[in-house]
Amino acid sequence: MRSRTGPIILAIALLAAVAACDANKTSSQQASSPSATQAATPHEEHQGGGAAQATTPKDLAAELQQYFAVHTLLAVRQTRSVVTANDSYREAADHELEEYTEELGKIVAGAYGAAQGDRFAQVWERTIADVSSYADAVAAKDDAARQKARVALLADADAYGSWLAGASDGRAKEGDAAAELRTHVQQLMDQADAYAGHDYDRAYRIERDAYEHMFAAGTSLARASEPKAAAALDAPVEKLRAAFAMLLGEHMQLIIDAQRATFAGAPEFKAAAAQVNANTDALTKGMGAIVGPKKAEEFQSAWAEHVEGLLDYSTAVAGNDEAEKAVVREKMRGYGARLALYLSDIVRNELPLEPITQALGEHDQHLVDQINAYAAKRFDEAQEMEVEGYGQMLGVANTLVGAIQRTVKPQLPVGGSQTGGGGTANWRR
Repeated sequence: MRSRTGPIILAIALLAAVAACDANKTSSQQASSPSATQAATPHEEHQGGGAAQATTPKDLAAELQQYFAVHTLLAVRQTRSVVTANDSYREAADHELEEYTEELGKIVAGAYGAAQGDRFAQVWERTIADVSSYADAVAAKDDAARQKARVALLADADAYGSWLAGASDGRAKEGDAAAELRTHVQQLMDQADAYAGHDYDRAYRIERDAYEHMFAAGTSLARASEPKAAAALDAPVEKLRAAFAMLLGEHMQLIIDAQRATFAGAPEFKAAAAQVNANTDALTKGMGAIVGPKKAEEFQSAWAEHVEGLLDYSTAVAGNDEAEKAVVREKMRGYGARLALYLSDIVRNELPLEPITQALGEHDQHLVDQINAYAAKRFDEAQEMEVEGYGQMLGVANTLVGAIQRTVKPQLPVGGSQTGGGGTANWRR
């Protein structure tokens, strides 16, 4: 199974080059720098109820990318709670999936009409139920039930393809849409099987692939919504935004995996940490494609400290070490200040230092709060922090891309990335 991040890294430099040219045409329209905490995120509606209707194809794509990606991770974690018989976490995940499906149906209804939104919700609810049935069968080691659920999930993929082809008036091909969801349900089944078999390396690798796949599937659904949507979503700056949003949102979610895996023991933690490191490598290469290998090395060093601080904190939480928690939090503030200084510098102070520092502090706080809640078995609260933090991180990505678009001249690295692949997450218990 091939990660999407390779082509994305190569594309980032080319997209940034064109986006920077586009920015020169519109720079006179920029009244002021946006706050680094601004986020066009549907997750705010998730907190307060009722998803807002997207008014442009770009807004729709951003919403669907986020909802599809987070839905995938909720489904992954729900299946693992079934396998590990963690009923309390399963209840929290089930509740979150139910809310997500309702809100996702509203977003789809805003783009495709109320009737089509209802049809979509029916397909999605059935798919979620069949994923749960598959996990139940895996946990029970019931091969017959597992095969029955697998057949149902493949039928769900076909139903999605039929729905989207009709809802889009043929702009989306039925076979293509069905194949996209078939990949999704297969990944969910494969990671559940791997996790149940204690093949954590494979389980976490598939999880990351599944996240990236469904982020892209959100783009596909938005692209089919109207005749002019494809052109808007093919604009270089929009592709650049999506690439950074995917990678930074993925960082948030993989850190959550690694933090929670601290409580599961070394084998699972190492598997989760390997994907954190793969994401860091992808981000570093993406930055290198824009600012050059030397600056990318600086990014990797600052980002590694950021990651290590978060994982050191979760280790202290798992060890019930209040003194160490306080020490690590103080170190994390220093790491965040260094990273903010780096980001402000590469965009030539287009983003003021103070709001960037604040945004990174909020990011850290979301991750601290979620692992504290998770450790205390307040799983509903942990889920809310996860969702809120994910939306905030995508807001940071949007703002960063805007600043890159206005200020950075990309530098294509000669002979591939020269940043190295230094580790950023290690088992410390």
